[in-house]
Amino acid sequence: MSNDFDFAVIGGGIVGLATARQLQQCHANARIVLVEKESELARHQTGRNSGVIHAGVYYAPGSLKADFCRRGAQATKDFCQREGIAVELCGKLLVATNELEQQRMSALLTRCAENGIEVQPLSAQELRQREPHIAGVGAIWVPSTGIVDYRLICQRLAQQFVTAGGELRTHWPVQKLSETGTSVVLAGPKGEVQASYLIACAGLQADRIASAMGARLDGDSQREFRIVPFRGEYYRLPAGRAGLINHLIYPIPDPELPFLGVHLTKTIDGGITVGPNAVLGFKREGYGQLNISAKDCKDILNFAGTWPLIKQHWSSGWQEFKDSWFKRGYLNRVQKYCPELTLNDLMPEPVGIRAQAVLDDGSLVHDFLFARTKRSLHVCNAPSPAATSAFPIAEYLVDQLAQQIEA
Repeated sequence: MSNDFDFAVIGGGIVGLATARQLQQCHANARIVLVEKESELARHQTGRNSGVIHAGVYYAPGSLKADFCRRGAQATKDFCQREGIAVELCGKLLVATNELEQQRMSALLTRCAENGIEVQPLSAQELRQREPHIAGVGAIWVPSTGIVDYRLICQRLAQQFVTAGGELRTHWPVQKLSETGTSVVLAGPKGEVQASYLIACAGLQADRIASAMGARLDGDSQREFRIVPFRGEYYRLPAGRAGLINHLIYPIPDPELPFLGVHLTKTIDGGITVGPNAVLGFKREGYGQLNISAKDCKDILNFAGTWPLIKQHWSSGWQEFKDSWFKRGYLNRVQKYCPELTLNDLMPEPVGIRAQAVLDDGSLVHDFLFARTKRSLHVCNAPSPAATSAFPIAEYLVDQLAQQIEA
C-alpha cells in the first residue's frame, strides 16, 4: 500500500468527509487519503448534535456563517433528496417569553430580512394555535428549518469518496506533522503518510493540529487561538410525549453568546430531545460528567484568553454549571416556554461537545475561522451550523487550496 498522496484530509466528521469528496470531484485523477483517529466516522460533533438543518437566522449579514448556512441548507436538502436520505421540513419557532426577548425577536426579524431568510412573526394567539403546549408572548416561524440524521449523510459521503477512488483510513491518529518545501508528512502509530497538500478538519483537536504545522490565522496572523470544549447535555422526552410539538421550539437567544439556548427538537426517528446547555468542559472528548483530562485543563488554564473569557461570562457560566448538576434548574429553562414538562419527562440522552475557538484576548469566535501554511489549510472554528454548512465549507476549502497551489 502506497503512502504517497496528492492530498490528505484529517478528520472523519461531516466537514472532513465533504471536503475529501469535493477534492475527489475537482481532482478526479489525484490520490487522496482521509485519516480519522477513531474506529468509526462522525464520532464527535457530527454524530452528537441536534440533527437540525439550520436556516441561518442568527448569523451576522456578510459573515461566512450567514452565507455558508443559507447555501448549505439547500445543498444538504438536495443531497438527501438525491441519495434517498430522510429529511423532515418541520420548521422552527423561536419563542419569546418576556419583553426583553420580544425586543430581541424584533432584531432577529431584521437580521432575517438582511440574510434573505423567509420568516413570519406570530402573535401569542397565533403561537398557541400552532403549538397548544407552548407558551409565549410571540414567536418567529422559520418554515425552511428541517431535521436529518447527519451520520447517514456521512456514511453516504464516505461511500462516494471511496467509490471514486479515495482512500479512507480509520483508527489512524496523527501524532506528528511536518512540512517541507514539497510535501506534508503525517506520522502515526501505523506509519507515515506523505501528501503534497493537507486540509485539516480536526474539530476538537483543531488548534493542536494547526499549532503543530505553525499555521497562522486568516485575517490576523499574529493572533493565537485555543479550542475550549463546551459540553452540550441533552435529555430525551418519553415516547408518550412524541406529539408534544409540531415544530422545533427554540428560545430567543442572548446575542452576546454563541449558544442558542435549551430547545425542544424533533428527531428524524420520531422522538423529541431537550437541549443542549453549554457547560465548560474539562476534557475535549469527555462525555461523562466527571471526565477530566489534565492535559486539556492545562491547555485551557495556560491560555491567555481563558481568564478574560471567564471574567466576562462567569455569571452565565456558573448558571450553566449549576443547571448541569441540578436537573431542576435545567427543567426551569424549558418550562419558560413549555410549562407542562416535569422532571420525570427528562430521560437520558448522549452528550455532545462543542469545539469553540477562543482568541487570546478572551473573545469567542462567532464566525468560521481558518488558518494556513504554504501547503496546508486548517478549519479552526466550525461549531454549529457546520453540519448544515459542510458542503459550502468544502467548496471554500478546495477553492482556497487551488489558489494556494497556483500562487
